[in-house]
Amino acid sequence: MNRVEITEAATKIVNQLKEQHGDLIFHQSGGCCDGSAPMIFPKGDMYLDESDILLGEVAGVNFYMNKDQFEYWKHTHLTVDVTEGRGASFSLEIPLGLRFLIHSRLLTKEEDEIMNGIKS
Repeated sequence: MNRVEITEAATKIVNQLKEQHGDLIFHQSGGCCDGSAPMIFPKGDMYLDESDILLGEVAGVNFYMNKDQFEYWKHTHLTVDVTEGRGASFSLEIPLGLRFLIHSRLLTKEEDEIMNGIKS
C-alpha cells in the first residue's frame, strides 16, 4: 500500500525533468508561498534532515514531507498531479509553465490502521 502516488501526466513531466537534471527528489514543506505544494529539486540541492519524512517513491523519485506538515496529512492518501500555470517556487517544472499539485483523499479505516496504526 502506497501513501503517495502520481498521475500519468505528472510522471511524463518527472521523466522529462530527470533527463534534464538527473536524480531528483520531491519535497513538500508546508512553508509559506507554495510550500504546501510538492516541489521537485535535483537530488542533493535540498538539505534534508530529521524533520523530513520519506513517504514513498513516485516515478522513481523519493517523496519527502516535513514532519510538521505530515501531522496534517497523515490521514490522507496523496496523488501528485501537474497543471498549467506558474507556482511561486524554485521547483524545476516552473520554467515549463507547469506546477505540481496534490490531490488528497482521506484514508479508509483499513488504510489508516495499516499506515498509522489507528484502530477504530
